[in-house]
Order: sequence, then C-alpha cells, then structure tokens
Amino acid sequence: MRFIAMMAATLSLATACLAAPLPLKHGVGLHGWLNWSPLEKDGHYRRPPYRSVDEWLSSERPRSDWPPGNEFSRIRKMGFDFVRLSVDPGPLLDGGPKDRKEALNTLSKAVRKVTEVGLHVVFDLHAVSQVPAYSVEIFDGASDSEGVRRYRDMVKAVAGMLVGIGSDKVALEPFNEPAHYPCDKDGTGDWQRIMADTIADIRVVSADLTVVATGACGGQVNGLVDLDPSFDDPNILYSFHMYEPHSFTHQRGETSDEFASGLPWPARNGSPESVRRHLAGAMQAAGLNPLEQRVEMAKAEKRIADYFQRGWDEAMLKARIGEAVDWAKRYGIPPSRLFMGEFGVIRMTADGRSGAFDADRLRYLRTARETAEEYAMPWAVWEYSNPYGMTVIAPRGDAVPDTRLLEALGLERQ
Repeated sequence: MRFIAMMAATLSLATACLAAPLPLKHGVGLHGWLNWSPLEKDGHYRRPPYRSVDEWLSSERPRSDWPPGNEFSRIRKMGFDFVRLSVDPGPLLDGGPKDRKEALNTLSKAVRKVTEVGLHVVFDLHAVSQVPAYSVEIFDGASDSEGVRRYRDMVKAVAGMLVGIGSDKVALEPFNEPAHYPCDKDGTGDWQRIMADTIADIRVVSADLTVVATGACGGQVNGLVDLDPSFDDPNILYSFHMYEPHSFTHQRGETSDEFASGLPWPARNGSPESVRRHLAGAMQAAGLNPLEQRVEMAKAEKRIADYFQRGWDEAMLKARIGEAVDWAKRYGIPPSRLFMGEFGVIRMTADGRSGAFDADRLRYLRTARETAEEYAMPWAVWEYSNPYGMTVIAPRGDAVPDTRLLEALGLERQ
C-alpha cells in the first residue's frame, strides 16, 4: 500500500509538472464582433443575441471595404496565433435558463469559427455599459453580493461551454479591467475573494482549462501586484494592461472639438515647444481664430508640462512591466505566465487633432512588445479593427492592415 501511495504521489507530481497553460504568443483583441450585443428598441437584448460576422464587418464601414474570404484566416496569415475575443456577458445574465442556453450555443458556434482556422481564443468576458445592470459595476462591489453570485454562476456555465470546444484551443478570462480602487490594497479585500472564488468555481468544471486572472485597479500593473495568488495552479495566466503613460497612449480630448495630440515617445524626442507648434498648426488648419487658439492651447498646457516633467522613455516602460515580472518571481510564478492582455496607442487623425505621430506610436509598441517577449510573455495588441485609432486595420477606406504596425509587432505576413 505504501508503494502504491508513493507511486500515486509521484504520478500526481509528474502531472503537475507537465501541466501548462494554453500556448499563446502573439494576439490581437477582437472587440467589435461579440461585444455590444444588439438591443431592441425597448432596450432589451435582441434574441438570438450577438452579431453575425457580416454585421460586425459592416458595423463601422461599408461591407465592400473588406476583401472576400474568411476574416479569421486573414488574421492568422498576418502572424497572430490567437485572438482575445471580447464578449458582452449581458445576454448570458439576462433572462432565464433558456435564454442563457441560446446565448451559449451562439457563442460556441462563434468560437469554433475562429478555432477551426488554427487560431487559439482567449474568451474575454468584457462587461460594457450599454445595459447598466450588466456593466462592470456588477462585480465592483462586495464579494458576497447577489450580482457577484449571479456573475460567478454565469462564468461556470461559460467554462462548461469552452471545455466542450477543447481546453487545447481556448482559455477563459472571466473579468476585464475590474475597478475595486484603490487596487484592493487598502480596501476591503473583496476583489481578492472574488478572483479566488471564481477560480475555484472554474476548477470544479475543469482542472485543465486555462484561466486568465487579473488584479483590480482597472487591470493595471498596480492591481496585479496587489493580488495574492494563493489560488495559483499551472494553468493560470496573470493579466495586466499596458497603456502607460496614458497621456501618450490616449491622446484624445474629452470632447470632439478639443486638441490633444503630438506628444512624442520617448519624451526626449521632442519638447513642449514642438508640441505647441504642432497643435498651433492643427488649430490653424481647423480655422480657429487667435483667441480660440489661445483658449485651446491653455487647455493643453498642463498635459504637456506633466508629460515632459515625467520624461517617459524606454527604461521607464520596461521598469513598469518589470514590476509585474518581479511580482511573479516573488510568488514563484514563471514570468511566461504573465499576459500583457492589452496595449496600444491611438494613431494620429488626418486633421492632427488627436493621436500620436506614427514614428512615436510604433516605437512605443515595439518597445512594449519586445519587453514582453524578453520574458516569453504572451501579448495581445488592442485591437483588430475600429474607427477610433487603436487598430490593426486601417480605420477608413479599404480594410487593409497597417503593415508598419505589423512590423513593429514583429509579425511577418504570409
């Protein structure tokens, strides 16, 4: 009996050593297809829920802009090996068991469309605000709340659906950018419990399914390093999103008529004066009179001053990602099980009002990507196609990929 017990323990240890998360390397966020599930005029979800591929491709531009053929095969040919597929959880929470089953069947068919071309899928439950009852606030409260209980129950159902597709093809990311400020460090500990309990729920369904865990604080590095991974197992990835400094990556005004663009990266590649000259040129081209220009420039001054005072550069970006690496090492987690689940930079608009210059945008993306790859860390750039500036596909005209962006990501089109 003692020999049998020893053999069982040895086998268990060997199995644990062989366990590993879904192999992921180079990914892209796919947000427009299954997020923002269509609503009826009365504000309820359309049934069956979610968009078709054609509805997605024609939602922001004419369908004729897109080339013929399978769009997922096209993504694969660009060099991506997985998509981070963001999914509105609302239709899975709304209605009764029949409605949930219908939604799960729709999602299962959608995921299979992606995996059948050889892409892996990180299934990202990505709460949005169009139906307030199912926004991120549903899990931005007490760990024992009714909303959290219902959400966790839904996650278990999704895990079961994904296991049916195959744990060798898909991973589950149950939360996107949870708030719980201030990063749960000085708070109630609710996020720690929610994350740990959700992992336990999924493990009841499957020990093999890869799960993407995240810290609070909007999914930033700050939130991850405050997380206690006492629930760790070899099939867990740990996510953080990298949009720092936000003043550079998100150069867009709060209103459509503001001017917020031209900050360089790294900061040493420009100066406050060069940014002001750029903004002045954009304002003149937009027809602003001298008084209007002074007003708009005054709005931009603090942003410009703060950015150059910090002096963001390659070393600072690497150090920020390095904080996540140090956290992982502290807990004995290989840095290769970290996941840079989103990163991106808004590109310059044609009128020069918003965004970063191409050279600066590409330098930032290359540095972030290369830093992740130093640690064999998978990454997913944000995102595949949208008209708002962070996009692999050109935002207007023929739906062609940004080849310079693909180069910065180290991808070669096949």
